[in-house]
Amino acid sequence: MVKKNKTVLDRLLKWIRNHVADSKDADGRPLVSGFPLLLIDDEADHASVDTGEQDFNADGTPDEEHQPKAINSRIRKILHSFARKAYVGYTATPFANIFIHRRNATKDEGPDLFPQSFIINISAPSNYIGPARIFGLRSTDERISGLPLTRQVEDQTDSTGLDGWMPPRHNKAHVPLFNGHDEIPPSLREAISAFVLACAVRIVRGQGRRHSSMLIHVTRFTAVQGEVRRQVEEVVKRFRQCVERGFGRDELLGEWRRLWEEDFVPTSAAVASSMEEAGGEFDLPQWEEIEAVLPEVFGDLSVRAINGSAGDVLDYADREETGLKVIAVGGDKLARGLTLEGLCVSYFVRTTKMYDTLMQMGRWFGYRPGYLDLCRLYTSPDLVEWFGHIADAAEELRQEFDMMAAIKATPENYGMKVQSHPVLMVTSPLKMRSARSLQLSFSGEILETVAFYRDRKNLEKNLIAAERLFEAAGVPSQSGIISRRRGGSTQEWSGFLWEHVPAEHVIDFFMGYLTHPAARKVNSPLLGDFVKAMAANGELTSWTVALIGGGDGASHAFCGKYEIARMIARKAKPGGEHYSIGRLLSPRDEAIDLDEDAWKAALDLTISAWTKDPARRTEDTGKKPPKAPGGPSIRRVRGLGADGVQGAPERGLLLIYPLDPGAADLPPEWAPADWPPVIAFGASFPASRSTTTVKYEVDHLLWETEYAATD
Repeated sequence: MVKKNKTVLDRLLKWIRNHVADSKDADGRPLVSGFPLLLIDDEADHASVDTGEQDFNADGTPDEEHQPKAINSRIRKILHSFARKAYVGYTATPFANIFIHRRNATKDEGPDLFPQSFIINISAPSNYIGPARIFGLRSTDERISGLPLTRQVEDQTDSTGLDGWMPPRHNKAHVPLFNGHDEIPPSLREAISAFVLACAVRIVRGQGRRHSSMLIHVTRFTAVQGEVRRQVEEVVKRFRQCVERGFGRDELLGEWRRLWEEDFVPTSAAVASSMEEAGGEFDLPQWEEIEAVLPEVFGDLSVRAINGSAGDVLDYADREETGLKVIAVGGDKLARGLTLEGLCVSYFVRTTKMYDTLMQMGRWFGYRPGYLDLCRLYTSPDLVEWFGHIADAAEELRQEFDMMAAIKATPENYGMKVQSHPVLMVTSPLKMRSARSLQLSFSGEILETVAFYRDRKNLEKNLIAAERLFEAAGVPSQSGIISRRRGGSTQEWSGFLWEHVPAEHVIDFFMGYLTHPAARKVNSPLLGDFVKAMAANGELTSWTVALIGGGDGASHAFCGKYEIARMIARKAKPGGEHYSIGRLLSPRDEAIDLDEDAWKAALDLTISAWTKDPARRTEDTGKKPPKAPGGPSIRRVRGLGADGVQGAPERGLLLIYPLDPGAADLPPEWAPADWPPVIAFGASFPASRSTTTVKYEVDHLLWETEYAATD
């Protein structure tokens, strides 16, 4: 076992070439032919990925003179020194690895580390608390099944968001002041209080000799971390004096008792219900028992700065007998690899929009036996939204890996779908440094609009684009009620269905539709370009188009003849200048174009994936297998088929939802009769083995200012 360090890897490579190699390759380099090499790379997305952009010659061959980055180069040279070798990478965040170019290669290093042979989703046990359990998964109205452990923090900045105790962007000279005073914000004081109470509960539960940790991650700058540590130490010192010496004790205990009764008691009950615990593991003691052990908590509690400069360490091994109770203030050293034993409370307001970076910073995922109900995550509303978004993306990616394994495909021949998941594209350019040009594919993906304009001109333009599509599509195959047989029963939708709509009309719709800039996942002209490119290769040539109503809103007649009696009324999310909703569609809608055999085949694939990974089961499914197919299975069957079902990669699905503008919080000066419907759409692309992509040009400054870390 060796450390992933340039000097260490250089020495290992030198030893292999000078003492192990027993022959030469065609270019005269030392080669080991006597025995094979198995190289196992832990945290394979970190340092191992070449962040330099390799050029390609006019004939598509890679530039052999490219100089890969240090760690990537050494790993590849070690592999290239063996005639027989295998490389296996492990990571919880494979986003960067699947964006490695399949054809990257150089003369000295050989091929790049793209996982061409297999990607296996290692199922977590049912007691593992991952992103989907913490943040839930999207539904059409809200996130479902998330545990009630997050607490939103908004006092770390001032009202402008540009200054205050810890604004998103600051430098190493920043002085953390709350309202001009040298103190922490109330939210961090509450988080520390919650940690004290969590430690007390663990003592009463007989877990006092086990480690208990709190994470404070608010900045990467060590000097600022030092100031935060000092402020936190002052708070802990005052708490200790109150508890041990009685100064202000009644006031502090009153504050903690309110936190106990208003937060801990209901949260513990909710977690026990969610985890189907009738009692035992999550039983809370009486407040008097908590009060009695508070001196014991402060007898062990310490505050430490954990970074490359501080001398503090988390000496868990040395405190195995008594347990370590520690508040760790840190930055990048806490962001990857370092395990925080017994992590109970996290205070996290560090900002970055890189998905893999955020996931690695999220140290609160893991096993929490006997104290899950005591865990808290204090973070900003934006980060709650981002982590929820990433939980959805990670879940879909896991399902895609499962599907790829189920059909016995390999990443090398699976097409570009996994490699360019549109939700994850913010990760790709940062790891690959290809910020000016991205190659994207949407095969096997579902894209939906959830952010919309609030001005009449743009809403009317989108209505015109939709009505032009309906007119071009001709006579609907089903009108008023759309029905399908499903497992011995009938499912129905209110609306109109067109089949075999030529791709040119769908392309015109995408080109005429204005997506709001806040719609991170959807760029309608880019979708139009993609459909055009796929149609040129014989795929996505024939579309099913559905106009769907059935909500609680007003009526509207499209083109004067396609009347939706009740449009969907989706309330606007609070705040923001645009109209924003939660999830638009459900897998039920995605299956609207499947016949009964295809629907059953997709359900079988969904149940198979569900059975393999109990940790991904959520409250809405519980311990019972799903009764309807999931989106990835639907798109897989539609495109590639299944046993007894013929795939149809030429068939795309476009779902159009008119949203009632009355629920959109539109400008009050409009009369209701002047409001056009808000046209939302979902585009479901069948899975494909095609490698067709479209180029997405991005200004480098945009990536620097919008998606780069605050480092």
